[in-house]
Amino acid sequence: DEQLYSQGHERSEDAFCPLCTLPIALPMNENSGFNECCTKRVCYGCVLAAQKSGMFDTCPFCRAKMARDNASALDMARVRAEKKDPAAIEFLGSKYYFGTYGLKKNVPRGIELFTEAAELGSIDAHVKLGQAYLYGIGVAQDNAKGVHHFELAAMQGSVESRHNLGCYEVQKGNHERAVRHWLISAKMGNNFSLEYVKDMFKGGVATKEQYAEALKGYQDSIEETKSPGRDEAKKVFPVRDECKTTFGKTWGFIPAGRDD
Repeated sequence: DEQLYSQGHERSEDAFCPLCTLPIALPMNENSGFNECCTKRVCYGCVLAAQKSGMFDTCPFCRAKMARDNASALDMARVRAEKKDPAAIEFLGSKYYFGTYGLKKNVPRGIELFTEAAELGSIDAHVKLGQAYLYGIGVAQDNAKGVHHFELAAMQGSVESRHNLGCYEVQKGNHERAVRHWLISAKMGNNFSLEYVKDMFKGGVATKEQYAEALKGYQDSIEETKSPGRDEAKKVFPVRDECKTTFGKTWGFIPAGRDD
């Protein structure tokens, strides 16, 4: 418990734009783009800045020609995957798992790639394996394994895994443990966690001080993601509706993001 609750209070390195170095607003898939050429996720503020300078078909980070279509994106990712790039392997796993980018849905293949990516250090792969085992999708349902993957990701700064651990604990009746998880994820910018801490405060489980701490931390984390360029980008790029669906009858698990 000491490790679980003391580690992962800061977002992981891949949650920061490699160009402006600001944390990417949540959900990340709605506020940034993944580049298969270098497996870097760049915020839309920096994407817009690159386009203003004439870089419409060039990666803002590595300057390589960007994928023309899904097929070329998969080809780029496969080249990186052959070099054991965990982000590329996780990317390919997602496409098989969800059946996107023109690939036939193949959940077992997706699980296989997630497992390889996780072993190589992909936090996102741990998140997706956590959900797969928790819900028994493509693997035999195993709550212990699902929670284990969530814990590994949470201790490395995964906001959604931290939130989901809170959901798991509250469903088991461990309300105080749930609040401890949600306090962390709320202060990292998760609005669902903030709402759940508020509900726990109203229900007499969380203290007034805990809710105030969660609210202040959440507001600070949101401010850290803002920039004039990102504000402008919101008016230019369409908002995607990914990652907004929640699972669970009462306490919503946040699904792993999709890049389709």
